[in-house]
Amino acid sequence: MRYRAAWLWKTFLTFFIVMLSFAGIVPRTGVVTKSKAVIRRNMGVKREPVGAGEESVWDYPRPPRLEREKARLKVVFNGETIADSTNGFRVLETSHPPVYYIPMNDCNMEYMKQSARKTYCEFKGTPNYYDLSVNGKEVSDVAWSYPNPDTGMEAIKDAFAFYGKKVDACYVGEEKATAQEGEFYGGWITSKVKGPFKGGPGTFGW
Repeated sequence: MRYRAAWLWKTFLTFFIVMLSFAGIVPRTGVVTKSKAVIRRNMGVKREPVGAGEESVWDYPRPPRLEREKARLKVVFNGETIADSTNGFRVLETSHPPVYYIPMNDCNMEYMKQSARKTYCEFKGTPNYYDLSVNGKEVSDVAWSYPNPDTGMEAIKDAFAFYGKKVDACYVGEEKATAQEGEFYGGWITSKVKGPFKGGPGTFGW
């Protein structure tokens, strides 16, 4: 009887923690991450087929991984090149298309101004957001950067990530990328990255 009671309590506690993780109340790491992965499979998330030279976002880790990006990255808005770099990085996280970071030295800062918006990322820290104004056309909170990124993310200090949906075009190499769905997410989708991707309707718990 005592063993059964302990088992029931452990089962209830695990379920409770998983529910809190879906609500965003506890970090999605450790045992919670593994539990969510099991639940995700049971939810019927169907991976898109992956061919040679392609990647599935469901093979990306959580916590996310930071790595160098070999391809040229470019951002265009209202006829001007806002960023252009071959020294970028990308952050890879489960269910998300890559988020690309471009060094400040490769961004045209005369068009950008820091905004008042503040958020927090459990993996990278507190970013600053930036508005964009080019030849009379303005858009708010178009990019963000981390002045003091958390441990493991130091390489993207002061580098900029751009919301693809808020600019006219963003490129990875010669390919024009598609913006990740959702108001908060800033991933860029290219033909070599396969989903399904978090951000659309019904994906909140991924």
